[in-house]
Amino acid sequence: MTINFSNASFVKSTPSIKEAPKGQYPEVLLVGKSNVGKSSLINALCNKKSLAYTSSKPGHTRLLNYYNIDNKLYLVDAPGYGYAKGGIDLDKLFSDVMNDYFTNATRVKLVLVLLDSRRELGENDIEIINYLIDKDINYALVMTKLDKINQSERHHLVKHLKEVGVDESKVLFTSILKPRTFDSLRSLIQM
Repeated sequence: MTINFSNASFVKSTPSIKEAPKGQYPEVLLVGKSNVGKSSLINALCNKKSLAYTSSKPGHTRLLNYYNIDNKLYLVDAPGYGYAKGGIDLDKLFSDVMNDYFTNATRVKLVLVLLDSRRELGENDIEIINYLIDKDINYALVMTKLDKINQSERHHLVKHLKEVGVDESKVLFTSILKPRTFDSLRSLIQM
């Protein structure tokens, strides 16, 4: 299937999958910590500067945000997990929304777990990966912010991923400053 990622539009935000857009498009779900760069990745993937709202404050995404990609699939941006100011329990919000999503989702084709290249995997990241493996859900790890690390740091990160049991074939590195790093991700989504 060939997809024109530039033919993308925001469809709607919903608190639960029961209110998801109608249609039979497969879904690619994006999950990750609240400041990992999910919105920036959506914008870069679709070659649009402001398709997804980006914020410098963690915890902005609190609903499932649906983006129609070329009338062939939905990109679904999930709430982030981890730290946020203002007393918001992002981990509980993420857990509630994701339990609903995975209980009721019938069109999920791929889950992209976004991780910051500058950080080692946290307990939440490992739990999500193990959940996807246990449920036999197709996933890939998308390491964001590649431009913020050097070769030595990248080598250390790859070593860390192996130590925690991550399948190297499931890992992609991206940077919004290096558009070519999205070619492999686009190819994966089109499979």
